[in-house]
Amino acid sequence: MNIKRNILLNPGPSTTSDSVKLAQIVPDICPREKEFTGIMKPMRDDLVKIVHGDPDEYTSVLFCGSGTICIDITLNSLLDEGKTAVVVQNGSYSQRACDVIRAYGLPLVELVQPLDKAVDLEYIDDALSKIDNIGYVYMTHHETGSGLLNPIREVGALAHKYGAFFITDTTSSYAMIPINVYEDNVDFCMASAQKGIQGMTGLSYVIGRRDIIEKSKDFPVRSYYCNLYLQYECFEKTGEMHFTPPVQTVYAAKKALEEYFAEGEDAKWQRHMSVMKAIHDGEDRLGLKEVLPRQIQSGLVSAVRYPDDPNWDFDRVHDYCYERGFTIYPGKIEALGTFRLCALGLIYPEDIEGFWKVFEEALTYFGIEIPVRYD
Repeated sequence: MNIKRNILLNPGPSTTSDSVKLAQIVPDICPREKEFTGIMKPMRDDLVKIVHGDPDEYTSVLFCGSGTICIDITLNSLLDEGKTAVVVQNGSYSQRACDVIRAYGLPLVELVQPLDKAVDLEYIDDALSKIDNIGYVYMTHHETGSGLLNPIREVGALAHKYGAFFITDTTSSYAMIPINVYEDNVDFCMASAQKGIQGMTGLSYVIGRRDIIEKSKDFPVRSYYCNLYLQYECFEKTGEMHFTPPVQTVYAAKKALEEYFAEGEDAKWQRHMSVMKAIHDGEDRLGLKEVLPRQIQSGLVSAVRYPDDPNWDFDRVHDYCYERGFTIYPGKIEALGTFRLCALGLIYPEDIEGFWKVFEEALTYFGIEIPVRYD
């Protein structure tokens, strides 16, 4: 089968291998058959293995949905009665976590930090010391709106210092940036198949401590579908999801995990970094300016400011690139015009070299000054 290869420089879904795409083409099967449910137990263990967890202490729980479903599930399921949720808020995805907590009417303290600077750990420490009955501390590992990388190891240690457990949204860092749940003080993390493992959209997972999940069976049940313990219990008893799983997407994820381990954690991260270097090299050559200093970037997302050129039009440049097989993505920083270039997915430095050739052609075609102009 000849499948056109597009280079997705958006923050997910990611460019995938043909073998992952084709893994979805399987005979129709009832998802309650042992032939299918037998796939998920080793998959759950593999997802824990990626973050170096002991499967006797950590487990993964699979859900049908995008990454946001994991934010909803962890935040509503893991807050006991009388406890307060604490969110370090410094980007669009940590804002989403706050929105979820408010939607459930749960006690919330936001620790607001700048969107374009490293978090102030002394401030976080002092603030946590003044909050009673903390249930959990939540932080987004990689804010894909800006490309900011947050210090989960240090904030996780602070959460533990004050008797709370630590949840981090690793949707856009898991299986890319190496994570060790023990060294990084992570009690719960989460991701989606269409990002780090380079699978297909529709399957997401929470990875976390078994003892806390078991304890949460006595926490208030705030959602029937989005409840961590109920799904965990179903998996433990039957090996199945509580509700109908995304069958073909699970087969694709199985293949994606095989390819992840074949490439290897270190080699994969080196590849992502080489792609980001190619992105930075092109930005520097064309005079494009980023929002964040590079020393606090994740190495996976570059947020680029719109040029101050009257001929600049993001949609027109996007469409020119898209027609030639490259997808760029608008930013998520309020009141600041940006677009994002991402090093996720199955892409290589030579793909980025091809992209910059097309992008520069677009600038010339639309009469945009090179090097680009900033007032």
